Amino acid sequence: MNNSLKEKTLRGLSWSFIDNFIGQFISFVVGVVLARLIAPTEFGVIAYIIFFVAILTTFVDCGFTTALVRKNNCTSTDYSTVFYFNLTIGVLLYLLLVFLAPLAESFFEVPGFALILQVGGLSLIINALGSIQLTILTKRIDFKTKAKITISSNILAGIIAIVLAYKGFGVWSLVWRTLLGHFFTSALLWILNDWRPSMIFSVKSFRELFGFGYKMALSGLIDTISNNIFYPIIGKNFSPATLGQYTRASQFSNLFSSTLTSNIQRVTFPVLSSLQDDPEKLKSGYRKMIKGTMLVTFACMLGLAAVAKPMILILIGEKWLPCVPYLQLMCLSSMLYPLHAMNLNVIMVKGRSDLFLKLEIIKKVLLIPLIFTGIYWGVIALLIGDIILSLIAYLLNSYYSANLISYPTKEQIMDILPFLLVSICVSGLVWCITFLEWNSWCTVILQVGAGIGLTMWIYEMMKQPDYREVKQIALQFLGKMPGGKIITTPFNHLTR
Repeated sequence: MNNSLKEKTLRGLSWSFIDNFIGQFISFVVGVVLARLIAPTEFGVIAYIIFFVAILTTFVDCGFTTALVRKNNCTSTDYSTVFYFNLTIGVLLYLLLVFLAPLAESFFEVPGFALILQVGGLSLIINALGSIQLTILTKRIDFKTKAKITISSNILAGIIAIVLAYKGFGVWSLVWRTLLGHFFTSALLWILNDWRPSMIFSVKSFRELFGFGYKMALSGLIDTISNNIFYPIIGKNFSPATLGQYTRASQFSNLFSSTLTSNIQRVTFPVLSSLQDDPEKLKSGYRKMIKGTMLVTFACMLGLAAVAKPMILILIGEKWLPCVPYLQLMCLSSMLYPLHAMNLNVIMVKGRSDLFLKLEIIKKVLLIPLIFTGIYWGVIALLIGDIILSLIAYLLNSYYSANLISYPTKEQIMDILPFLLVSICVSGLVWCITFLEWNSWCTVILQVGAGIGLTMWIYEMMKQPDYREVKQIALQFLGKMPGGKIITTPFNHLTR
């Protein structure tokens, strides 16, 4: 890989981190403020909207954006063809949503839900308008522009939502936050990106991209349903308030795991796609990614589980205490998400969308018993089952990806096991501090300080090389903004 692509990759990683972390942090802060102004029941109602929009958005894209990112020589015809397809499907699906909204209101027994769904569903059309612009930025590894757009959109939509919530608009403040967030994002994508669609639709281009994309779309649809299926199950079988507690816990758990994974995944996918014919470099790159990512992920997720109770009390108050055990269990299942994503990324890079789809079907069939577990034994049983399912899913993903890059499950586990053991020991000690029953602020400060200090001391004593690389990246990243001298990272070896 030449120096230009190397520099672009490292800058992309830095700006991707800024985009994800700051964007997620802004959303988190806005969510905390809204949680103090709005009841758990209203957060449960908005979760229904997320469920419907997430599923229909998968149909809008049909896997075409993934196919475009993977294709090395995309033309304006390719982009225009996908743009018009996405927009057409987005409009049709929105009309279908408008028609079905009254039925959804009757099913969930939430007064006024039809109008809420119809307004929130406009996100389908708005997202379709900006999908190609976002894809082009991804192919360029231009996450600097993406970061500016995400941060600006989150701030604008968040401020408006907080004002509406303060004025007593309740659930509508959440609806407008989501809708305006998508609107500002699409508008800024068009303003800051110079691509414009041509008046052309190529059947040849459509067929070529669809051949890879439709399998990814089916996989994405299955994955989206499985990731969001708990929303209607919990809301319908328990209450919107319980669903609100569940979604609040989910936001906290996703803050670290999803951010860390997507930073690595979305930057390296277009880069490693260009190395798909070099198995040695591909394996070496993914091994570095998994080790570095899981070192941080285990520490963050198990640490979050340890400080859950005092943190919830400080940030959103006693009315949200029921979400504490949900959050702790979610941390155990979601800490494996980076392993799922990176093993599946190998399969995508190698072009095996058929295998990707096969795996998604197998894992989602295993989800069926878990759904009935939640219905009959409650949310806690459902989350315990999700931990077991997450482990099984990882074993399946790594088993099949191993044949593509010769990186078997046993080798992966041995690579990350030291990080898991260290994190378990440290988080266990940190969790014990909660039994002192001190002031919540004092407890959290002591827990965080002890956790960070003890973790760093152990790794320093072990002279762990992956820890030293992560520390070096963090120190150099904090010391300068992206665009300066190229720093040493776990991905440097890909360019040698």
